[in-house]
Amino acid sequence: MHRRILILGLILAALSVILGAFGAHALKSMVREDKLQIFETGVRYQFMHAIALITLAIYCLQQHLSINEQKWLGWAAHFFIAGMFFFSGSLYLLTLLSASNNPLIRFIGPITPLGGLCFILGWCFWLRVVYLKKVDK
Repeated sequence: MHRRILILGLILAALSVILGAFGAHALKSMVREDKLQIFETGVRYQFMHAIALITLAIYCLQQHLSINEQKWLGWAAHFFIAGMFFFSGSLYLLTLLSASNNPLIRFIGPITPLGGLCFILGWCFWLRVVYLKKVDK
């Protein structure tokens, strides 16, 4: 489990750098400054949660986890990934669709808070494992 999480975290971190460069250079000439800030928020949250996935994988490697703890950390990883898809992905779409005044914009906006909820759940599931972890003395 931890190897897949680590690989995905590394890929998503690299992708956030690529998207950040795209926003800073190519997108800058296509959209207004306020829309560019929306895109940058998506990149920032994607990068933070890619680093969270990497950290989660390292945590999994360093701990002697029960099957139940592995399950909860797996859910945390899945929620981080879903959060990136819904939160950051919707912000990317909002920015790109605003360049063409696409009417789909009104359907994309309500997806963003769902991604935020996924992020929160991921952090809460990880917190649950750490809080309930029995420490060997």
